[in-house]
Amino acid sequence: MQHVVIIGNGISGVTAARHIRKHSNNRITIISAETEFFFSRTALMYVYMGHMKFEHTQPYENWFWKKNNIELKQGYVKTVDPKSKILNFANGDSLAYDKLIIATGSKPNKFGWPGQDLKGVQGLYHKQELDDLEVFAPNNKVCKRAVIVGGGLIGIELAEMLSSRNIPVTFLVRESSFWNGVLPEGESAMINRHIKNHHIDLRLGVNLKEITSDKNGKAKSIIIAETGEEIPCDLVGLTAGVSPNIDFIKNSSIETKRGVLVNRYLETNMPDIYAIGDCAEQREAIGQRRPIEAVWYTGRMMGETIAQTLCGNKTMYNPGHWFNSAKFLDIEYQTYGWVFSKPRENESHFHWKHADDTKCITICYHSKTEEFLGINTFGIRMRHEVFDKWLTEKRDVNYVIEHLKNANFDPELYASYELEIQQAFQNQFQISA
Repeated sequence: MQHVVIIGNGISGVTAARHIRKHSNNRITIISAETEFFFSRTALMYVYMGHMKFEHTQPYENWFWKKNNIELKQGYVKTVDPKSKILNFANGDSLAYDKLIIATGSKPNKFGWPGQDLKGVQGLYHKQELDDLEVFAPNNKVCKRAVIVGGGLIGIELAEMLSSRNIPVTFLVRESSFWNGVLPEGESAMINRHIKNHHIDLRLGVNLKEITSDKNGKAKSIIIAETGEEIPCDLVGLTAGVSPNIDFIKNSSIETKRGVLVNRYLETNMPDIYAIGDCAEQREAIGQRRPIEAVWYTGRMMGETIAQTLCGNKTMYNPGHWFNSAKFLDIEYQTYGWVFSKPRENESHFHWKHADDTKCITICYHSKTEEFLGINTFGIRMRHEVFDKWLTEKRDVNYVIEHLKNANFDPELYASYELEIQQAFQNQFQISA
């Protein structure tokens, strides 16, 4: 029997533990410095908004771990010694392992802004940051204004959360349009309008210069770099992306770049040490995927993959076709395959937007072969398995447009848009009906 130690109790680490237990009687220990029990990180916003309690974000009852013989240890790993296979903790404890899985996730980016470590300045990634929100932004009397720095998915979540408690929000986005490094122009422009329609003070093309402090070491305002404008605030949300949380191994013999470097089997350069989830960086990118993917479902897939390998069935990580989903206030977003912000060589985009300015799709296809390459949907829910099948079958764009109803998540809600999308496609490409 081997001792498998997992550092990190997020979706990657917990999935690995569950699947190792399914297939073996190995001793398993999960280490976390954050919370004793696993919780769904993506659900934190709904706790603050009053839709659920924190205990509702825990998929498993507290007895689950003991019943499944999975040991939980709370503590902060200070160093890893791959030679002796020992973990050393900040409190002086140590723990031996036979196999080690690093699944430490991400941490919010900080770019050396003056005042970034003041009280009332935080990200939105950990349970402790949810607790801090209740201190610094419990209502609009304590927090008269919040400023959010960074225009990604976490930023828009935090804006929605604060708005739900009627706290005025100023949103600083350095790009000229929201998330336009990812979204095509029409989609990004629609989200700009949607944010402003929710009475959020969206500032595009601006950067944070500094965060100023009151006499108690708490944030009292921010200053915009380009204009020098000072905006008084009681909370500053730093949501300018995340980075792998791997400082504790930076001086070890485990090779790192931005993340922990792994091969397609999720192996590091050191024997019996693996990395999965947000902290893992592929040595060679898989298709068009980024070497680091801070995405819930890829973390889960890596956890399942590494469990197979550790239980005697060496398995290559193969995430398949790219997909993702998110929410921009009350507009749901889904993406399947590849739709880049600007069409690349031999690519074309078809874009349709509903008159109510809250629904649109963009389809990417090969300009010459007309092969379907990907789709973005906003405000219209579609079926993952259908697009996954069409991408595998290399269907052409005409087939996809003609059979959109087959991707319908709920025909009663979606049926009214099909003919309009098909007509727009025919008009754009002058195809006779």
